[in-house]
Amino acid sequence: MTSRELLEIIANGENSAVEFKRETIRPEHLAEEIVAFANFEGGTVLIGVDDDGLIEGSQREDIEEWLMNICSHNVIPPVMPFYEKVRLEGKMVAVLKIPKGIHKPYQTSAGKYFLRVGSTKRLAGREDLARLFQLSGMVHYDITPVPGTAEKDLDTAKLHSYFLEFYYFDILEEPPEQRRRILVNADILARVEEQLCIIVGGLLIFGKETARHLPQSGITYARFQGKDVTTDILDKKEINGTLSEVIDRCANILKDTLAVPAQIQGTRRREKDILPPVVVREALVNAVVHRNYSIAGSKIRVFRFPGRIEVRSPGRLPNTVTIEKMKTGTSFSRNPFLLKYMENLRYMDRLGRGVPMMIRQMKNLVGKEPGLEEKGEEFWLTLYLE
Repeated sequence: MTSRELLEIIANGENSAVEFKRETIRPEHLAEEIVAFANFEGGTVLIGVDDDGLIEGSQREDIEEWLMNICSHNVIPPVMPFYEKVRLEGKMVAVLKIPKGIHKPYQTSAGKYFLRVGSTKRLAGREDLARLFQLSGMVHYDITPVPGTAEKDLDTAKLHSYFLEFYYFDILEEPPEQRRRILVNADILARVEEQLCIIVGGLLIFGKETARHLPQSGITYARFQGKDVTTDILDKKEINGTLSEVIDRCANILKDTLAVPAQIQGTRRREKDILPPVVVREALVNAVVHRNYSIAGSKIRVFRFPGRIEVRSPGRLPNTVTIEKMKTGTSFSRNPFLLKYMENLRYMDRLGRGVPMMIRQMKNLVGKEPGLEEKGEEFWLTLYLE
């Protein structure tokens, strides 16, 4: 980093990726800042700059060793930062760059979890921790029991069809105790104290009233007149049900909005899809299977604009997954239960072919790849129609 680059960073002030600290900061307090950055998107701590951007400099001769010790002993698990010193106005500023953590959640040696929020940090709450553990792959929300549910909330017709097709027996003909044992072994039911509850994934695949127990499930669809969400809404629907139901219903709604122009070739009339149905289906399947269901109150949103379709899915990418890895077929799911059952229902496979297929199809169709990006706590997929 050059002195000019550092001066520009200081001039812009603290933000979600930059923190100023005086050299006199206590190790345990600096560890809190490091943990907050590691649990977020990473960031830079400037040692020797006060909160107002005044350059005080660092006088410690052992500053590098001191910082590395904090990163390895005051942060759990340890982080490996990038360190450098930059001279400004005759003073030395230590630059500590904290990478985005791939082993979330991080905590201080005192057992506290912090998150970066704007230019400050805060203690992680219960829901924050649940999301961090889910991002790490240590906890899977789709196998969490849903309080207040019971076997009666399962759709018996769906259970009958599934077990008959994939396990070749009629689960409804089993004695009640044996049937419950089978459902527990299949991870559809889980025992909570003395009660049997349906797990999140069980409701999403086999539930009767999924939205009543999981309001964040389902899809909100909206069609806009113009090119952004501030324009008039032409159509809006709340699509609820099991995963297979919401995928099929939303795909049919989108199909109706994608007019199919007819072409006359010789004496024959040929029709050409504006958007291949397989691409629409793959986009919706990825959203419902891979979204973060632990984010309460946030549904998948599918927006139809002139010239594009956006699928906005709650939750950032899980640990180790990047957009570039997705493009090459890397497959990882935060919801292994949903992945398994949706694969059995033939909505997907585990080969990581979905995103590369969409890229290939869209490039052939409009000469442009789908848009893939993280925005806040959502993942956006954009299918361009022109």
